Amino acid sequence: MNWKFWKKENANEKKVVKQKSKAREWWDAILFAVIAATLIRWLIMEAYTIPTPSMENSLLVGDFLFVSKFHYGTRTTSTPLQVPLTHQKIWFTDIPSYVEWIKLPQYRLPGLTSVKREDVVVFNVPGIAENNLGVPRSQWRDYPVDLKTNYIKRCVGIPGDTLTIRNREVFANGTPIGKPEKMQFNYVLISKDKISERNLEKFEITAEDLLQVAAQNDGTFQYVLALTEEKLNNIKSANASYIVSITPYEDRQRGTAFPSAYTDSKAPQFNWSADNFGPLWVPKKGATIAINDTTLALYGYTIVEFDHNDNAKVEDGKLFIDGKEVTQYTFNQDYYFMMGDNRHNSLDSRFWGFVPEDHIVGKAFFIWLSLDKNAGLFNKIRWSRFFKLIR
Repeated sequence: MNWKFWKKENANEKKVVKQKSKAREWWDAILFAVIAATLIRWLIMEAYTIPTPSMENSLLVGDFLFVSKFHYGTRTTSTPLQVPLTHQKIWFTDIPSYVEWIKLPQYRLPGLTSVKREDVVVFNVPGIAENNLGVPRSQWRDYPVDLKTNYIKRCVGIPGDTLTIRNREVFANGTPIGKPEKMQFNYVLISKDKISERNLEKFEITAEDLLQVAAQNDGTFQYVLALTEEKLNNIKSANASYIVSITPYEDRQRGTAFPSAYTDSKAPQFNWSADNFGPLWVPKKGATIAINDTTLALYGYTIVEFDHNDNAKVEDGKLFIDGKEVTQYTFNQDYYFMMGDNRHNSLDSRFWGFVPEDHIVGKAFFIWLSLDKNAGLFNKIRWSRFFKLIR
């Protein structure tokens, strides 16, 4: 800016304008783009892709979606020294994209709303095991909260809810919650012969839906299929002569839900499974519970690992904070219970526990691209899913 605009320009004086080199122009453009993209990604919206079928058929493998940060409020970062536009590692390497020389307290900016029951939510999965799937235990890394692995699930329990699952149906405070339109369960289909690809396509069974095929001793074939109610009804109404039966997959895995991380040797065992679960109260900020064997089994791990206590531990069936035994505990933040719409094929809160409020990333907003990796070149794009709002 010319701060001497009041002075008359001397006609004999020539202005010398130094032109930027091409390299400098490119550098300025790239720098501006990186800064703008980083701010948009942090404050407003971030792009994600669906890598697993845990939300089928509500969200499909190969869906690309935008996630709104402003709905629930943007989080400030706890690790400011990070390579821009990266997550845990620098692209195509195993080199961490951040350093923890400086660690900042994390805050959440005001948002438009809070997480509601039945929202589809992106969050950082809390457990260290889930953040290191496929990695040898000796190499496990405990990432900062905002750099933990991103999961996407549907919220079925909000702070203060009492959650129960009975024969696959989810209840919040005794009332059935809404069922997602594309919710899936597993079914066992017995066929006289192996089902042809053409017939599988006719029933719209995709590679993600076909979980297992096994020949039986009597010459029949057993298929384990993940099906929506619509697909199930289509198979039943077809009255195909080669189908002997189709029945719900029986969940025999009692005692596998809410894993051993939540219990100690003196705690009662909860005979829960993915289909029959609870009742379980979801912790709420400011709520106080009595500390006993049952509450320690259900909430001890959460209190110690995620509730912002610097010196908390469970020892000999007792809770100690700052070296003192406590018989009552008040929660420091809200928690949520998340489940995938593909109910039998989702690693979710039934197995690794609650999602702390400070792990919430944003609300799944809309799909901007969808690619079918199993389709041919000319059918790879799912045009019908473009700009579809996520519900």
